[in-house]
Amino acid sequence: MIEKNVENWHLHMKGKLDGGLDELIHDDCVFYSPVVFTPQKGKELTKMYLGAAGNTFNTDSDGNPTSTKDSPFKYTKEILCGDHAVLEFESEIEGKYINGVDIITWNDEGKIIEFKVMIRPLQAVNMLHQKMQAMLESMKK
Repeated sequence: MIEKNVENWHLHMKGKLDGGLDELIHDDCVFYSPVVFTPQKGKELTKMYLGAAGNTFNTDSDGNPTSTKDSPFKYTKEILCGDHAVLEFESEIEGKYINGVDIITWNDEGKIIEFKVMIRPLQAVNMLHQKMQAMLESMKK
């Protein structure tokens, strides 16, 4: 089942999953951000953070919006075990290299119940913190 769950995640990332995040995320999902200390609980907060990340990562090297297919964000490795997936990614924003992992846990119904993001190097974490903060503020308006 984990293979199908990851396949659905990839379809979502390509904009090809009917229902998008609403189909994937459980109502009680917990999101762990690389820059926010407290876990973000609930489907709506998880969707907000993942949406802001998508908008932040789907930019060209100058920070201008791109389509998903033109985004420099790419998954490079996958480790699947039981109900868990670790998806390593790479990207570049404004000339800064970004490397990280999405650690995703699904329940038996194929819904994401935990989503954890870890990022490196430090300059990427600092830059993403600023960009995500600005993106979240603009989404709240």
